[in-house]
Amino acid sequence: MTDTPALDRLACLAGRSWRVADLPGGLTNRNFHVVTDDGLDLVVRWALGDATLLGIDRDAEAANTALAADAGVGAAVLEYRPEDSLLVIAFLQGRSLEDADFADAGVLERAAVATRLLHVGPRFVNDFDMFARQAAYLRTVREQGYWLPPGYDDHADAWADVRRALHAAPRPTVPCNNDLLAANFIDDGERARLIDYEYSGNNDPCFELGNTTTECNFSEEQVDAYVEAYFGAPSRADLARVRLQALCSEYGWSLWGFIQAAASPIEYDFTEWGMERYEKAAARFGSPSFTRLLEDVSNGG
Repeated sequence: MTDTPALDRLACLAGRSWRVADLPGGLTNRNFHVVTDDGLDLVVRWALGDATLLGIDRDAEAANTALAADAGVGAAVLEYRPEDSLLVIAFLQGRSLEDADFADAGVLERAAVATRLLHVGPRFVNDFDMFARQAAYLRTVREQGYWLPPGYDDHADAWADVRRALHAAPRPTVPCNNDLLAANFIDDGERARLIDYEYSGNNDPCFELGNTTTECNFSEEQVDAYVEAYFGAPSRADLARVRLQALCSEYGWSLWGFIQAAASPIEYDFTEWGMERYEKAAARFGSPSFTRLLEDVSNGG
């Protein structure tokens, strides 16, 4: 295999014979499945690109990955070599989910249970706030002269309304992955576990739920079912908050795509990726239900 990291420098592989294969996925890293002849089964995450542009803290990622393992939902950290951009974690048996899998009520329930376990686990070493992240990404786009959809700034006032509504009824933060797209759930048929903590940090749990519902393209009925699986008996404000946080995910993460389109060494259509999220956000901003969501969140807590 060509273009692999310096696996022979890993302490956990020293003196062992091993086999390595590429794992699919990863838009800011490459992942390798390594199996040793004496039974060690692990994944090596090799970080690529400029983490600074994307606001990734690799030390926090490693620390939070270990804390998620302590919570019972993540993979154990076996080795971290920041000088080589390598994070080594235990291989989790199961399969990465796809959007269509969430049509299965059992999968939806297991995903909600795993998310809730993460949220009641040890607090992470850093915080995450999409409003701060969006502002930082937007600065990067402007300072670097990266492409931005012509209508992006037209939603600035509505974005400020979203921030005011959420901050009018703040909720305690919890340890969140903040990037729970379908492929970051590993499901073995009995339980789901969560991987990829590049953007992890303590955050509003409703951002976590909203992010998953939009990244996995949930129907309105699936959103309701997922929020119910997480909360048990969600209030009107719970449902509204998740939907408003889904908009935050779309509007903020779209900028990630436009930055990656200009700066990433990975061959991928990041502009299309960003536009998918921006167009979802624009539709929500323009929806007749937008004002009602603001009111329900502001009034309901």
